[in-house]
Amino acid sequence: MTKLLIVDDEPLVQIGIKSMLNWTDYGIEICGTAVNGQNALDLIEEYSPEIVITDIRMPIMNGLDLAKACREKYGKIPLFIFLTSYEEFQLIKEAMSYEAVDYLIKLELNAQSLLESVQKALSRLESLRVSIEYKESGRPLLQSYYEKFFMRLLHNLFDSEEQFDLQSKDLKLSFAEHCYFAAFCEIQENNHTQMEYSKLMNLYSSTLQMYREIITRYLPAYVVSLDMKHFAVVFHLESLDGFKEDTIKNAFLNASEMVNNYFNVTVLTGVGSPFSQPLKISESYQEARQAFGRMNRSQSIAFFNSGDTDSIRNAFNISVFKGEITKAFNEFDTDVLSRTLTEIIELFEAHPLRFSQAADGACNILYLALSLLPDGEANMAEIFSSYSDGYRSIYRFSNVEQIVEWMTVLRDGLCDILKSKRKTYKAHVITNVQKYIHNHVAEKLTLNEVAGVFGLSPNYLSILFKKNCHLGFSEYIAQAKINKAKTLLLEQDMKIYEVADQLGFESAFYFSKVFKKVTGYSPRDFIQQNTMDPEEE
Repeated sequence: MTKLLIVDDEPLVQIGIKSMLNWTDYGIEICGTAVNGQNALDLIEEYSPEIVITDIRMPIMNGLDLAKACREKYGKIPLFIFLTSYEEFQLIKEAMSYEAVDYLIKLELNAQSLLESVQKALSRLESLRVSIEYKESGRPLLQSYYEKFFMRLLHNLFDSEEQFDLQSKDLKLSFAEHCYFAAFCEIQENNHTQMEYSKLMNLYSSTLQMYREIITRYLPAYVVSLDMKHFAVVFHLESLDGFKEDTIKNAFLNASEMVNNYFNVTVLTGVGSPFSQPLKISESYQEARQAFGRMNRSQSIAFFNSGDTDSIRNAFNISVFKGEITKAFNEFDTDVLSRTLTEIIELFEAHPLRFSQAADGACNILYLALSLLPDGEANMAEIFSSYSDGYRSIYRFSNVEQIVEWMTVLRDGLCDILKSKRKTYKAHVITNVQKYIHNHVAEKLTLNEVAGVFGLSPNYLSILFKKNCHLGFSEYIAQAKINKAKTLLLEQDMKIYEVADQLGFESAFYFSKVFKKVTGYSPRDFIQQNTMDPEEE
């Protein structure tokens, strides 16, 4: 059961929330009630609730201070749903900075609105639990892995449909629908030019969080951060008939109005055409960027149309460099990275009048570097530390010469960072792969499949494994399976054929053959040696 704590200094509100829903129907138990934030902290320490519904204004310690204290002490859980007497923009803005699931107006509170907020909290809780499982199972952190997946999807960087299927399955993402389209969005800060980096980052994450939750109320979608100014939205609908411009426009306008009210930012959006296959999302994304590029100041949303076709032909197509970019970023290959980025820079220099094409290409490479490389945001901040506005300086450029200079700084900085951290990054990859193998030891693991899960080429993973583990990939899996088999044979008293079946061997005979090759003796001899009567020794 998921534990819920209710925090409000008004007893009638506590009673109302308790009685408004049949909580057990949703797998929730109310573990306690508190009358202020300090009282709540004590109960959170004692009961570890996953969800807290709290008033903002309370004596001794208010709801915002409670959320702040919990974030600092416990991290992302418990999740918070805030109650307010009326819409107080400044307080709700601060609540969003603590990653609040939702906020509810007390006078408008009813069973339906409460249930929607609670279901939203349960959904986010499930995502957080999955991310913990991913971390413990040796996969990359979920958010990072999730963003890498969508960056490959948006830029057509998957090696094959098989790799796409493997990674989407591992992320538990379903692409069974028949209508997909993308949107490209830019956040424009109003009067935030002098804002500190940390506050700017907080503004962006809060805006993105609110936008994500509003837009998905209208249409099913994945929202992916590109950098601290841009994000993409990937919609997935049941059929192409579901693509209705009025509905989509209404969703974006409502989301934009809401974030403008709370955070004083403007969101501009370009929307691409719908496609029936998920691997066509990259085409819709490219269209969305072109629609965005022709927007004027009077517009906040633009849809791709036939008039954009010529600009699509002239747009920078990063998938032309797919093999080189994938190899460079996934395998930390500085030679390939330097050569590829130099080739792109020379391409820009050869066409000094194509500024929009150069800017588009540079931004795409920036988004890939931010999401595909470890510590992307921190690395970009380090590379562009000499610029007053960091890597975001690219958004104020007006000619190709500036883009070329920026790209040169990016190329040299990335190569320097990868050279200095390559051993650390590679060791991290190996550790994650080893954890993944041990947590999936009962499955039939192949080099191609594991490499696909981590977005690596099978050849690269094989060489990396042998060089760092002094053991081939297949040999390592065999050893891991046999080590697990020893535990099952002795501690769980399983039969040889049962162990063979549980660990994915095609037969007990083949299992015994591998067991003897790894250990030097048969499973039966191993059992006899380790179950001898002590008096016989």
